Amino acid sequence: MGSINLANSKNRDAVVNTESVQSPLRVRWLDEKGRQTQAVRILRCTVDRDCDELAKQAGGLDQVAGLLLKGDPEVDLENYGRFLKDTSRVYIDPAKKVVRKVQEWEVVRNPDGSVRERRPRKVALPNTATEVPLKWSGKLMKKAEVFNKFVFAAKVQIVHVNGLTYDFLFGMAEELEEQQSLMLMGSGPKGNLPLVFHRGGFHTADFSKVARKARPTACSCISRIWS
Repeated sequence: MGSINLANSKNRDAVVNTESVQSPLRVRWLDEKGRQTQAVRILRCTVDRDCDELAKQAGGLDQVAGLLLKGDPEVDLENYGRFLKDTSRVYIDPAKKVVRKVQEWEVVRNPDGSVRERRPRKVALPNTATEVPLKWSGKLMKKAEVFNKFVFAAKVQIVHVNGLTYDFLFGMAEELEEQQSLMLMGSGPKGNLPLVFHRGGFHTADFSKVARKARPTACSCISRIWS
């Protein structure tokens, strides 16, 4: 759960919480016999038994078939098929050694796939919960018109933290609901900069869609979009 500093159309601001949108629908996956199933991650190979390592042992990729006919060098009986839990991502070098100091680069490509520019990746800092609130831009777009103009990449739900912020969000919800519109939001003094919700997050434009619900809550939904 995070925070976001918002301002309404009357230029009054409040800090409210953000959380991921949860679907009320519960789905159970069943097999052909009606038994409940679940997704698991299984170890299928270790680094010392992958194709490159076998080719090195055999003296070439064309000699790997001989090793496979003589035995099962690609199978680690102690680890093959083990269930994976609580794993962490690591980076490795071409020699498949763990790299502890990583420098990330942004690669800009042309439409044909060729590399146009390489530059060190800049880590974006969050800008949604700063001292300066996100302004009410007033840039409204009808909900029926935006579905084929943008790619909605993610959704973040905004919830109230007390009675005052409930009325604050409810007023925003009522205003947008009456116009059946989404509002394009941004950061910065002019509200034209992208929103970054967490450190290292993507730079995206955002729609604000506030919904009124029957249960005692006032919430809004921020959708990250790619134009």
